[in-house]
Amino acid sequence: MIPVLLHLGPITIYSYGLMMAMGFITGDFLLTRECRRRGISPDFANAIVVWGAIGGIVGSRVYDVFDNWPAYAANPWSIVFSGAGFVWYGGFIGGLLAAAIVSRYYKVPILRSFDMCAPALILGQAFGRMGCLLSGDGDWGLPSTLPWAMAFPHAIVGWNARSVLTLDSHDNLVSGYFPGVRVHPAPIYEAMLYVAIFGLMWSMRKKAPEGRLLCLYLILEGLARFLVEFVRINPRVAYGLSEAQLISIVMITIGLAAWPFTTTRPVAIEAASAVRA
Repeated sequence: MIPVLLHLGPITIYSYGLMMAMGFITGDFLLTRECRRRGISPDFANAIVVWGAIGGIVGSRVYDVFDNWPAYAANPWSIVFSGAGFVWYGGFIGGLLAAAIVSRYYKVPILRSFDMCAPALILGQAFGRMGCLLSGDGDWGLPSTLPWAMAFPHAIVGWNARSVLTLDSHDNLVSGYFPGVRVHPAPIYEAMLYVAIFGLMWSMRKKAPEGRLLCLYLILEGLARFLVEFVRINPRVAYGLSEAQLISIVMITIGLAAWPFTTTRPVAIEAASAVRA
């Protein structure tokens, strides 16, 4: 893989950072298009992307701190200065809260803004997963002999007995490394699923009742992550499932439970009269 793309003097261009930047740029482009279609100020799209990113970074770090409190308690400075330790689900919660605050400021109904953000968010996740693939950050899967299985000899986290893992008969993670080992390219699986979900949501955006795209995001993103987790190297915490799978079940349940209530909400395409210019 290619963790570092190039050096420009003292500046290092990382493949993961480039993919993340492309995700944010694409998200801003899609949101701006939706704002124009709905008669909302494009400034709203820019604010959502910027503050959503900030809220996502803060939320992902806070989630990781709570999830790994003993390690952070032993070294409190790592809460601020560690470059690792970011959890996507925490970022999702933080991004939602930031988007809700921005929506309130611009006087855009929260469900409407979430529906506008959902397609851009899922496509942004696809860019992020491709960044994981290029950098080799350890998001790959279990050892595999499938024709498309991959090796990550230049992975930024290393390619060794500590990073190449498998599950034993008791669902415990153990080393799965041996010379020539290849693994499931889990980031590619996720990226492909996310692109397909984006295509579906983008095609529905003009006719879907308000809140429907948010429900669809919760259901399909949760299902995609639930399935991919079966080949990822995350610890199994209960009933043979990982923490991410348990959270995915919660997301799917919320999306399914809220789905019937969206049928009573009309499609909202009118201009928001109170939107700030």
